[in-house]
Amino acid sequence: MSVTAVVKKNTYFDSVSLMSISTKANGLDGVKQAFVAMGTEMNKEVLNNLGLLAAELREAGNGDLMIVVEGGSDTVLEEIEALLVRKAPAAGESAVTYRTIAAAKQGEPGANLAVIAVNGAYAGREARKALENDLNVMLFSDNVPVGEEVALKRLAHDKGLLMMGPDCGTAIINNVALCFGNAVRPGTVGIVAASGTGAQEVSVRVHSLGGGISQLIGTGGRDLSEEVGGIMMIDGIRALAADPGTEVIILVSKPPAPSVERKVLAEIATAGKPVVVYFIGGSEEAVTSAGGTFARSSLDAARLAVSPDAEITPLPAPSRAFTPEQRFIRGLFCGGTLCDESMYALLNAGADVWSNIQKNPERRLGAGSPSVGHTFLDFGDDDFTNGRPHPMIDPSLRLARLVEEARDPQVAAIVMDFILGFGAHEDPVGVTLPAIEEAKRVAAEAGRHLEIVGYVLGTDLDAPVLADQVAALEAAGVTVTRSSTETGQYAREIARKAQNA
Repeated sequence: MSVTAVVKKNTYFDSVSLMSISTKANGLDGVKQAFVAMGTEMNKEVLNNLGLLAAELREAGNGDLMIVVEGGSDTVLEEIEALLVRKAPAAGESAVTYRTIAAAKQGEPGANLAVIAVNGAYAGREARKALENDLNVMLFSDNVPVGEEVALKRLAHDKGLLMMGPDCGTAIINNVALCFGNAVRPGTVGIVAASGTGAQEVSVRVHSLGGGISQLIGTGGRDLSEEVGGIMMIDGIRALAADPGTEVIILVSKPPAPSVERKVLAEIATAGKPVVVYFIGGSEEAVTSAGGTFARSSLDAARLAVSPDAEITPLPAPSRAFTPEQRFIRGLFCGGTLCDESMYALLNAGADVWSNIQKNPERRLGAGSPSVGHTFLDFGDDDFTNGRPHPMIDPSLRLARLVEEARDPQVAAIVMDFILGFGAHEDPVGVTLPAIEEAKRVAAEAGRHLEIVGYVLGTDLDAPVLADQVAALEAAGVTVTRSSTETGQYAREIARKAQNA
C-alpha cells in the first residue's frame, strides 16, 4: 500500500486541533492510517516505529507540519488540506489572529484567561508569558518538566492567578466548559479536581441529581504529588471558599502523596463551607478528622453535595451463565479515573476475586502489554497517547483491543466507557458498535457468552444525545450502567459470579 508524506514548512497547529484533524483523516475513504502532527522528535520517533518515517520527514522541524497517509485515493492530500483550513467566522463574528500572548492581551484587554495547547517543549514558556500578562492559565499540554510546573504554580500563586495544569483537560469557569467538559446546569457546587474525567464524572452526577456547577477548577494530574505539593488544589479551595456563588466544595483526585494530602485537608477547616472529599482509595479517618465529608465513590461525592438522602436503585445482578474457564474482567477505558474507580471496586470484591488480581499486580497495563487475569487499561495514559490523539477523540486502538480481548477464552466481561461532551468524538458509541458486534460474534462462535458493560458519561444537554447513545448500546446487547460507580459495582458482581461458575 502506497505511503504519501508531505512536510509543510513553518505551519503550526495546536495539539487539540491536530487530534481532531487526524481522527477525521483516518476516516477518509481508503485510508489505512493517517498521521497529521508537528515535526517534533517525539512524533518522528513514533513514525519511525510505525515504519512511516520517510526521508523528507527526517528534516522536519518543530515548527513544521507533517502529513503522512497510508492508502487513500489520489485526492487524499487535498482532502486533508481541506480539513486544515479553519472555518470562516459566522455572520456578525470577526476572526482576529495574534502572533504573541502579549499582543493578544493588548488587543483584548478584558481577557483574563489563556488556554494553551502547544508542544510540551514550549508550553511552560508560553504559560509564563500568560501569567506575566496577568492571565489565568489552563495548560492543556503535557510533557512539561515537573520543576517547570512547580515554578509556574508558585508564580501564579504569588500573583493571585489560577495555573490549571499542565495536562489539565477539563475546567468549567463561569459556566463555560474549557477543552473536554460536559454541558451541565449552573449551580452552587464547586469542584477542584486533579483528574479530568474524574471531574467530568462528578459534574455530570451533580447534574443528574438536580444540582449544578458554580466553578470546576482543574489542577493537572501531578498537582498532589510530593514534588508539586498540591499548590493548585489549595489555591483552588481558597478561590471557591471566597466565591459567593459556591455553597459546597468537592475535591477529586487519585490517591495523593500522604504529606500533600495532609496539607490539602488542613485547608478544609478554614474553608468555611462544607467540603466533600473523593480521593480514590483515600482514608475516611483522615478526611473526617480534618472536618470534611468522606465520599466512597464519585456518585457518593455528588450525592453528598447535592442530595444526601437520595436513594439509588441498583441494577439487577448479572444473570447470564459463564463457562468455568471464563473468570476475568477486562476494562478498556478512555478515562483514567473511570478506569481506577472500576478497578478499586473490583479490589473490594472479596478474597475469591482478589486472589486472581494478585496475579497481575500492575492491573493497569501500558501499550503492548498482554492482559493477565483482571486487567484494566487506560487508553488515555501517556503510553497510548504518545504521538496519537486521545481515545476520547480517536478510539482506534481501543477498538482493536476490544476484539483481541474477546478471543481470550478466560474473559467473562469487557467493561468500557463512552465520554460525551465538548471536544470528544462526535459519536463514540456509533464508531464502537462494529467492534462490539465483532467481539460478540467471536465469543459466540466459540460457544461463550461475552458480557459487555458500557457506561456513557454525559448529560441530557450534551451532544450527541445521551439517550440515543444509551439506546444504541442496549440494541447491541450491551449492559448499560448509569454512573462510573455503578460500572465498578456491576463489574464486581460479574467477577463474583464468574468465580463461582
